[in-house]
Amino acid sequence: MASFTKRNGKWQARISWHDENGKLHQKAKSGFATKAQAKDYATQMENELINGVDIAADPVFADYFKTWYETYRLPKISKATAGNYIISSRVITKYFGDIRIKQIKRSTYQKFLNDYGKDHSFGTMKELTSKIKACVKSAIADGIISKDFTYNANITYNKALTRKPEYLSISELKQLISALNDDLRPDNVKPYIVLTAIYTGARFSEILALTWKDVDYLHRTITINKSIDYKYNTGFKPTKNESSNRTIRVNGELLKILAQLKTNQTPLLFAKTPQSFKNSLLQDANSYLRSTLERIGIKKRDYTFHALRHSHVAFLLSQGIDIYAISKRLGHSNMTTTINVYAYLIDEYKHKLDDEIEQKLAQL
Repeated sequence: MASFTKRNGKWQARISWHDENGKLHQKAKSGFATKAQAKDYATQMENELINGVDIAADPVFADYFKTWYETYRLPKISKATAGNYIISSRVITKYFGDIRIKQIKRSTYQKFLNDYGKDHSFGTMKELTSKIKACVKSAIADGIISKDFTYNANITYNKALTRKPEYLSISELKQLISALNDDLRPDNVKPYIVLTAIYTGARFSEILALTWKDVDYLHRTITINKSIDYKYNTGFKPTKNESSNRTIRVNGELLKILAQLKTNQTPLLFAKTPQSFKNSLLQDANSYLRSTLERIGIKKRDYTFHALRHSHVAFLLSQGIDIYAISKRLGHSNMTTTINVYAYLIDEYKHKLDDEIEQKLAQL
């Protein structure tokens, strides 16, 4: 029910309703120039009540985001991922300030993307917007807002700060593998770690967590069911998500190489205990990888250990391996994730396949 009063030349709308427990609630808003405007506002509020929106709840967006990730995300994520949420929370607080979530329109959100994107890369913007979208969906589920203000928003970013991940060609991969094989000795695990990444496409933290129980020499498989928190040195932790738990086939050459490490008599392939790894290990692995590439004359400006995962995908695509099989091998929850992450690679090989299709059709 709505009532209207005029005070000092301005109209006020007051909406009254009872909740599921019979408790009376009221919400009033003043400052309307005409009674018609006040009625429009009251109608809007009543429609939101009908649609299950809690019109009395109107938290500050930054506060809601913080409460949301602390409640729904923090209990099940790593410290590193939690740090990313904290950074996103600071960005939202700085930009939106005390703006309440119901005040944010699609145009407001798009302006934020336009402004913030000027000085940030595509990767940074993609990660931030994915968190905001999830938060907004939660606000809709909580009945705080009825519309998704992130809907159909355009991610803007600084192209100068955004680079495609580099990957190695087949000939370059062969050169690198040859150089790594020359470095093999059980007391230096770095070349073994890099070779494992090349042949499996696994993440760095997943490779470090491998134990001998995860390696099946009979069926030539490696099972990935955990990872290592090498950044905070807390030992084993779950994989990135449930779909990251997987068993993948590997070639006999890799298994033969890894067998050399058995002389170290350690439970893990690459260390004695999960806590043996140092925080600088990823930096050390990147340095070793870059120095090896430089030694064999391969110049890659931004090539990192994670780029080995991209090289693995590039090789499989070049050999005509189905994207579904690649997605499962990488531990993605669905093919859409694989396609989005490796779109630039897929587009390159699509052109190649288009040429082959054209040639085949010409034979009809």
